[in-house]
Amino acid sequence: MQLGREMKRRLKATVAPLIFLSLVGYFSWSAAQGNHGLVAYAQRETLLAQAQTNLAKAQAERDAWERRVAGLRARHIDSDQLDERARAMLNLADPSEVIVPYTASDRLF
Repeated sequence: MQLGREMKRRLKATVAPLIFLSLVGYFSWSAAQGNHGLVAYAQRETLLAQAQTNLAKAQAERDAWERRVAGLRARHIDSDQLDERARAMLNLADPSEVIVPYTASDRLF
């Protein structure tokens, strides 16, 4: 009889700490591995850096296109750019012209 009471007393004494310890363990795991934890934060930082790189590339490309289009506006047509586009589209060149081929790394686009 006394052994049963002693076991019940010890069981009651260990249940509350075990419950709180398991809660602390759960929240600790969630803080590190959960949807809003440290691992997810590092992944979001990596995705943010990639998105910023893509944004910078897109803005540079947009700026380059804006410069090219600005030369073709009705009020100010750049004659060199117009001549370049006409020759490229018609695949024409004057025999007296010197043609300098560009490599892929030299091109703006």
